[in-house]
Amino acid sequence: MLVRFGRRCGQAKESTEIKNSEDQVLYPLLPSKEDLQQVAIIPHNEWERIRDSLDSLTRKAACLRAERKAKKEMHIRSQEVVKHWTNTYAGMKEQKLEAKKKRDEEIEAERQILDVEEAIHKQGERKKAIEYAKQYQFYQTERSGLLLTRVMKERDAQIESQKSKIKSDKKWEEQMKLSIEKAFKEEQEKAEKRRRDRVALANDHLKQIKEREEEEERRKKHKEKDAEEIKQQHLLYEIEMRKKLDKKKEEINESRRLFFEHMNDKNIIKAVEQQHQEEEDEKIRKFIKAKKRLTQMAEEKEAGALRIMEEHRERINKFLGELIKEKLDNEDLIIARDIAEAEAEWEKREKEKYEKNKAELKAIAEYRDIVMKNKEEEERQRKIEAKEQLLAIRKADQIFWEHEKEKKRKADKERREIQDAHIQQMAKNKLNAKQAKQAELEYYRLTEALVAEKEKEFQDYAREVIELESDSTNKYTYPLIKAVQEGPGGGRGPVFVDRGGLRPSYQTTDNTGVQLPFYNSQGSNYTNFQKTKGRLGFTW
Repeated sequence: MLVRFGRRCGQAKESTEIKNSEDQVLYPLLPSKEDLQQVAIIPHNEWERIRDSLDSLTRKAACLRAERKAKKEMHIRSQEVVKHWTNTYAGMKEQKLEAKKKRDEEIEAERQILDVEEAIHKQGERKKAIEYAKQYQFYQTERSGLLLTRVMKERDAQIESQKSKIKSDKKWEEQMKLSIEKAFKEEQEKAEKRRRDRVALANDHLKQIKEREEEEERRKKHKEKDAEEIKQQHLLYEIEMRKKLDKKKEEINESRRLFFEHMNDKNIIKAVEQQHQEEEDEKIRKFIKAKKRLTQMAEEKEAGALRIMEEHRERINKFLGELIKEKLDNEDLIIARDIAEAEAEWEKREKEKYEKNKAELKAIAEYRDIVMKNKEEEERQRKIEAKEQLLAIRKADQIFWEHEKEKKRKADKERREIQDAHIQQMAKNKLNAKQAKQAELEYYRLTEALVAEKEKEFQDYAREVIELESDSTNKYTYPLIKAVQEGPGGGRGPVFVDRGGLRPSYQTTDNTGVQLPFYNSQGSNYTNFQKTKGRLGFTW
């Protein structure tokens, strides 16, 4: 069935003049080649309402898609704008991390330079210590030999002195006394100088220890400061992540709320459309009912007309029969024939009218079926679109949560990498300290081995000298044997642990290794007993 509203746009106006009997139409404003029984004319308002009802969902869906697209573009533009801002938490964090990385690189470069310098310095110190040990061992060996020679000469001198003691006079004693006093003063000056040197060296050592402690304290403070800064950065990062998570949750809740509102609006629209559909169905039912009533009235009227026509026909037949019976003239027969033809023509027109009404009712029923099918198709399409939209929202939620999980996994991975780097650095520092300690112990072990080797050489040399002296001159060799033994005056001093276990062959005051003055004098004449008591801790 065709539905037309007036004249179509661009359709040429047809002439209303009658050219001939074949082109003559009853309604010249309608299309000439269309069946009027298949055409329904509806008002303009009704046509607009039907078109709006059919296109409303499409327009609303297009508006919603445009709004979502605009929001998404605005969000992307906002992200591009704030990506390089420095007054945000993320920007400040990135700047601080870059500054910390740069500072750590500078500190690491300085530490590497210091490590290289310290390694060079330690290597030089080790070389100096080795040279000093070699020189000291050489001097110690030569000094031991010299001491042995001096012991022999002293023994001979003592024998000569014992022989010439009787011949000594007062002048010799005075000269001896002067020489002893001079030697005593020289020894005091030397002892004072050594004391000043020890004090200066001790002060220097204390200063170095203090500087080391201050440097260690500064390093600890700097390390604590870095740890505190890292902790604050971590706290700020956690706060920012919580804020982002809360914001994302709010956005998800807002999206869900909008979706539910949209679904509620759709339900309301569906209810309104259903109400309109019910009203349309009610109008169609009323129209069909009125049509049926009109059809019934037309049928009743037609039945009455047929009945009247039948009665009229019977009367005419009866009249014609009477005329035939009475044998009327030909003129009456012609009139009766014309009347019969007129009745037949009227009956034909009535029958065509009945068929036309029946066709119109059938067209109305077909139009109603088409409208109902279109409504069902629209409802099915609307349900499919709602289902697709719901699936799209669920897919977007799933993508968002997967993205959040990936971000969390990356953050955990970075945290574990930083922790592993710290652990590796600590292990490396421990390994370096252990290697330095082992190198120091190895140095001491080599020094002890060298000292033992030199001691063995000295003992061999001393044994040969003693054997040579005892065999050649048959002298008394006990002083020589005592001189080569460990202890005061002959290698029996305290063990120097820091010097590889060396033992001096002279008397010392304490474990510092300072040699006591050696001279022959009357010690009781020059000893201050009060100082000695104070040094020993006596108070009387």
